[in-house]
Amino acid sequence: MEFVLSEKTLQVIDGVIDEDLLSSGATCALLVDRSGYLIANRGYPSDIDVVALAALSAANYGVTEEIARLVGEDNFSLLFHKGATENIHYTKIGDDFFLITLFNKDVSLGLMRLKTAKVKSHLLPILQEDN
Repeated sequence: MEFVLSEKTLQVIDGVIDEDLLSSGATCALLVDRSGYLIANRGYPSDIDVVALAALSAANYGVTEEIARLVGEDNFSLLFHKGATENIHYTKIGDDFFLITLFNKDVSLGLMRLKTAKVKSHLLPILQEDN
C-alpha cells in the first residue's frame, strides 16, 4: 500500500492529537501504519526511540490480531499495557493505521479510551480521504 499525506493533512492530524490527547494528559501519541511506519509523533516521549516503538507496536498489534482470530474473535476491542509508571493504549483506525497513546499512572484508562475514540472519529475520515 502506498499513500501520501499532504502537509496540511499532517497539520490537521497533529492538531487533533494535541487538542484531544495531549491536553487530556497523554505524554505522547504516535500515528503508525500497519507496517510500523511512523506518520505522526506528538508529545514528549523523553528518551524513547519512537521509530522502534512504532515498528515493535505494529508487530505487537499484528500478533494480537492473530491471537484474536485463533480464539474465534475478529479482534480485541482493547489493547493496553500497564506499567509501574507508563501505560500504552492502542487504537485501530480503519484497516491500515493505529494510534499509540502513552500516559502515566495519574491519567485514567477510561479517560484515554474516551479521548482516543474521539481522535479516531476525527482521523478516520481524514486518513481514508488521503489514502
